[in-house]
Amino acid sequence: MPRTDPARRAAFDVLRAVADRDAYANLLLPALLTERGITGRDAAFATELTYGTLRGQGSYDAILSACSDRPVGRLDPEVRDILRLGAHQLLGTRTGAHAAVATSVDLTRQVRGHRPAGFVNAVLRRVSTRDLATWLDLVAPDRGTDEIGYLSVRHSYPRWIIEAYRAALAGRSDELEPALAAGNTRPDVTLAILPVQRSGTEVDEGDEPPPGTARARWSPFGVVLAGGGDPGELIATRRAAVQDEASQLVALALTRASLRTETKRAATTGHWLDLCAGPGGKTRLLSHLARRENARLLAVELHPHRAGRVKEALSRAAWPDAAGHADPPDDGVVVADGLRPAWQQARFDRVLADVPCTGLGSLRRRPEARWRKSPDDLPGLTSLQRGLLNAAIDSALAGGVVAYVTCSPHVAETRDIVAAVVAGRTDVELLDAPAYLPEVPDLTTPGEPRFAQFWPHRHGTDAMFLALIRRS
Repeated sequence: MPRTDPARRAAFDVLRAVADRDAYANLLLPALLTERGITGRDAAFATELTYGTLRGQGSYDAILSACSDRPVGRLDPEVRDILRLGAHQLLGTRTGAHAAVATSVDLTRQVRGHRPAGFVNAVLRRVSTRDLATWLDLVAPDRGTDEIGYLSVRHSYPRWIIEAYRAALAGRSDELEPALAAGNTRPDVTLAILPVQRSGTEVDEGDEPPPGTARARWSPFGVVLAGGGDPGELIATRRAAVQDEASQLVALALTRASLRTETKRAATTGHWLDLCAGPGGKTRLLSHLARRENARLLAVELHPHRAGRVKEALSRAAWPDAAGHADPPDDGVVVADGLRPAWQQARFDRVLADVPCTGLGSLRRRPEARWRKSPDDLPGLTSLQRGLLNAAIDSALAGGVVAYVTCSPHVAETRDIVAAVVAGRTDVELLDAPAYLPEVPDLTTPGEPRFAQFWPHRHGTDAMFLALIRRS
């Protein structure tokens, strides 16, 4: 039997794990590469094959169906994933046609035997007769009669996500296609670096960023890794962690929103709450910001394994003491359900509710999410989101501030949730979120300028939503 090269086999195994057990490619792939000792160019190729195939799956399936005597959905799952990998090599990389077809046939023989290998060979040879642009012209529906279908095939999205993006961009229809295209681009590696001294007000303010990085556009804590390199060394040697710039900015906005004078604490310890803390990226930054204001942070996470990741993230927010030893933050992490508070109500000055959502705003980083989620997920999620936002408000002091955050632009998870909760209460005041991020342009949303919405095509960040609410 032929031996498949390690990079292609790793990509195939990740695709199977994503399909069979809902694995997350961004978590599984690095672990698999490390376990199998795949490094350098092979690791980069495996990464491109995995993410490129997942991003382009919708387009490739339409092309493969045109080159096969049966729909892609009726194929053996393993054969289907091999065909998708082969199609991406042929249409989305510089891999030569012969190598792409031959290695796909070898992989088929290894995992499924000789008989399906002939089918894979025939289909991929047909795919290799045209380039991607020509194929898309042939298989995409007519834009004039089915614009959603056209964009679905052209940009590889399920129809319902395109409809959700269009609703979120109401009145700015010219941005729909750029938003879809931006969701298929490889994101920059952005990190948040905390000051190395207690007296630091921002990240090395006035200093040059670390070698191999450039400053992020707006976050005082953010740096961008030049050339898409490996952030491992920077994380190991500095107080750094990978974090999208929008994630940094929504946490910063919460701390900038002014409290009512009656809630300000003189020479006492304030209390902040992170209601849905896992996996801990925003918690880590909030911990630093809380300590600057003499406040303690309580981080809440429902799942024990994610709570463990929160604790690990907080350990990386430790200040070095005079001897260089870590001085852990005096924060707490509890395993609890945000809908059933295990803490005193009306206690916290600032509350972050970064609620579970469809994740449609992070498709650049998690391309499989577009195929994993469906409109059927929304009713359960929106019910949970309303409950968590109400719990967050109940946890805030009178005059305290709550940040409602989702990594999604879907109107049902963003504007509709906040509008419904605010309309149903008499003890809240909606704040002007974009005003607390004046350095970031074009954040306002259609119909309600007090909400903030980040977009990949506008800001180069995840499509993150922010609403700020003060309890009155």
